[in-house]
Amino acid sequence: MKNLIILFVISNFIFACKQKTGIADHPQITKIEYPTELIKVFENHGGLDKWKSMKAMSYEIVKEEGNEKQFIDLHNRREHIEASNFTSGFDGKEYWVEADTSYKGNAKFYTNLIFYFYAMPFVLADEGINYEKTDPIVFEGKSYPGYRISYGDGIGVSPEDEYFIHYDSETHEMAWLGYTVTFFSGKKSEKRSYIRYNDWNKFNGVKLPNSLTWFKMEKGELIEPKKTRNFDKVLVSETSFPDSKFEKTPNAIIIE
Repeated sequence: MKNLIILFVISNFIFACKQKTGIADHPQITKIEYPTELIKVFENHGGLDKWKSMKAMSYEIVKEEGNEKQFIDLHNRREHIEASNFTSGFDGKEYWVEADTSYKGNAKFYTNLIFYFYAMPFVLADEGINYEKTDPIVFEGKSYPGYRISYGDGIGVSPEDEYFIHYDSETHEMAWLGYTVTFFSGKKSEKRSYIRYNDWNKFNGVKLPNSLTWFKMEKGELIEPKKTRNFDKVLVSETSFPDSKFEKTPNAIIIE
């Protein structure tokens, strides 16, 4: 009887703790509701289930001074970058860089920047994102419908950033990305830059771009290509990189 009384008290204590802290035996998983047309875009590019099964990505950005290598942990966005005049990354806690005197960049701003452009449209399925239809853009007589992407407070380094994804209305293949930059000002911006996506390839079942082309704009209209970045040696894998891949280099400087 004494043991039964003790068991009863313990059981009630555990139940009370669960009630107070909100802990449940089967925690609820928040399901993200994506717009129907955007789901079709994800499916055209391999599907979200396929994307979420991948754990690692790497590629080289083709440059005259030597290719730049980027390695990304897809589940927590740790990153390691190797370039001709700097090495930088994010180890899950700190941003860091090791560079020579010719380096003039901002390593924290650059972390995940190219990856985010490259891993479209899948990164637009991240948590904390808001979706709403936006006006289509027109290029060479063809109209591309789209969605405006915004972020909840405290999401990422630049939550004030906005993205505008535009797609082919017949195939639902992604065609354009508009974006704003707010990292330096911390304020929303009306100035949009645009990237054209029309050079795709399948990598382990996921459709990703071979190249990205930034376009010149005048008075809100797309005019002509400005610059193109080509990608090589693309890897998308279900196997994670070892943790050592994202460790800071011995002479790294921590970026606040």
